[in-house]
Amino acid sequence: MVCLGNICRSPLAEGILAHKTKHLNLKVDSAGTAGYHIGKFPDSRSIEIANKYNIDLSNQRARQFSRADFDEFDIIYAMDTNNYAHLISLASNDEERNKIRMILNEINPNSCDSVPDPYYGGANGFQDIYTMLEKACNKIVQNIE
Repeated sequence: MVCLGNICRSPLAEGILAHKTKHLNLKVDSAGTAGYHIGKFPDSRSIEIANKYNIDLSNQRARQFSRADFDEFDIIYAMDTNNYAHLISLASNDEERNKIRMILNEINPNSCDSVPDPYYGGANGFQDIYTMLEKACNKIVQNIE
């Protein structure tokens, strides 16, 4: 799960998918394309909305996406078109490029819709992205199972 700073959208997506797949043998992680918040906890509003749904983000720390992630993960979900493009630019071959997907394409195939960044959003921004990510993660789990 990849967004820009790895404190709002991608930690929440990681938490949701990890919670829904804890019965499976999967590794779920998140990162940011930028290194602004390396080592920091997720945004308190992401933590709060996750807690509302009994999802614990307290073990997460922001990290920057690295080239090693292409080897470590089978699928890399981008939260928005800017981070998708950044990830594509980091990929060195078709195998790596084919691992990168837009997360909302799971529920709206080929739409390339972005999960809006709630950092400066309104009061419902974090609830809105939780709802989007939860639907996408449900579809991911359905596809896995």
